[in-house]
Amino acid sequence: MKITTTKEKILNAVQLAERVTGKKETLPVLSCVLLEAGGSSKGEMVVRATNLEAGIEISIPCDVEDKGMVAVSAAVLSQTLKSISGEKIIFKTEDGNLVIESRGTRTLIKAIPHEEFPALGSGTDTKGITISREELMRGVQSVSYAASPSMIRPELGSVYVSVRPGSIVCVATDSFRLAEKTINGVKSKNETDLLIPLKHALELAHVLERIGNDEVQLSADDSQMSVSADGVRYVSRVVDGTFPNYKEIMPKKFETEATVLKNDFAEMLRKARVFSGNDQHVGLHIYPKRKVFSATARSAEVGEMSDSIDAAISGEDLDINFHIGYLADCLSVVESDSIVFGFAGAGRPLVISGVSDPSFTYLVMPLNR
Repeated sequence: MKITTTKEKILNAVQLAERVTGKKETLPVLSCVLLEAGGSSKGEMVVRATNLEAGIEISIPCDVEDKGMVAVSAAVLSQTLKSISGEKIIFKTEDGNLVIESRGTRTLIKAIPHEEFPALGSGTDTKGITISREELMRGVQSVSYAASPSMIRPELGSVYVSVRPGSIVCVATDSFRLAEKTINGVKSKNETDLLIPLKHALELAHVLERIGNDEVQLSADDSQMSVSADGVRYVSRVVDGTFPNYKEIMPKKFETEATVLKNDFAEMLRKARVFSGNDQHVGLHIYPKRKVFSATARSAEVGEMSDSIDAAISGEDLDINFHIGYLADCLSVVESDSIVFGFAGAGRPLVISGVSDPSFTYLVMPLNR
């Protein structure tokens, strides 16, 4: 193998692939990237990585003198490329190892037999749809924090993506809170439902951030999904399961409602966090007749606080407790300056949404105290 390319192109590709490499000591080849020059296309090199559950391949343009293939440590290759100051880089193989040359520097990286490198899933074009890269990325990022970090219940440890004609709905829940983001104006005429494991959903969002195209191709079957555009293809397994029918738990009416400025509420939570101790609990106190919207937090070690903010409130008086993190996590996603709280009553869910942002809904359960 012998190819010439630019540092920027190859470094970007290797860093993107490095995130998807595996860490299994029993299979050292999973910590490698596979470089293939002049395979399907004469004027490009393909960089591949996989951790057996997800995989990525990135095509980069280059001058190919000799075709070939080599597998080397992703971390070593990434660090080597970062340290090179020259813009033009030559990759070639010598005695099966990778040699990198650039403006007076020469580096040899030991290779692992590339025959051991697992094949990437081919991806399927059944149910293939074209959707906005930014909207898919925004949908996943808007809800992924609400998924469970555990895969004990795989449907709760995943991001649910439901594609319908004209819209995409992304949902995640860990059973204590739920986030739903609806993206309208999608060109797709197809329908598909995906449960993407949280780890892979976060990887997908990272990949989408670094793709130049405005649109991506999404295809899926019962076992895996594939997203491709701009010379990048990301493949991941999907969960074979059923996402909870969350519409059933959405409150139909609210006993107490309040509208506050998002920044005021965020500042209130920041103060409460200091005094909430290890349990991170905060009490909200809403008294419509007295026009009071306040928060309290106390810790035996630190002390206690009480803070009030301006709010437009209606309904019944209410004292209710929440985990601060569960309230704060959604605020960066709400695109409005003002947020609406819909309280279904003591011991029942709170629904948070933006005043001028009907696309996002967040439900959080109170604490039992």
